[in-house]
Amino acid sequence: MAPSDPVLDLHVRRLKALGHAARLAIVRVVVQGPEGGTPAGEIQARLGIPGSTLSHHLSELTQAGLLQPSRQGTTIRYAACFDHLRALTDYVWENCCGSGRCGPDCP
Repeated sequence: MAPSDPVLDLHVRRLKALGHAARLAIVRVVVQGPEGGTPAGEIQARLGIPGSTLSHHLSELTQAGLLQPSRQGTTIRYAACFDHLRALTDYVWENCCGSGRCGPDCP
């Protein structure tokens, strides 16, 4: 077995975190939310996810480095880690899609 590639391992963890419909929906809400972060309660209200389930998904996304929580009083806001999201999409584009070499007719 080949030695582990830390860059590949990092992107695998991040893709795994995004590989759940609820977590992808959470990231979408946060990315489209205010620059200072989206309150957890607002994410819950918009997506209709039970609190304990939302907490689990937010934890997964935070541990993967895709979201950054911050506390303001009793409110926890989640902001997107745009640099990590961009690094992930760049990695996929460059290393998996051949920088778009196959053109618009790719299957």
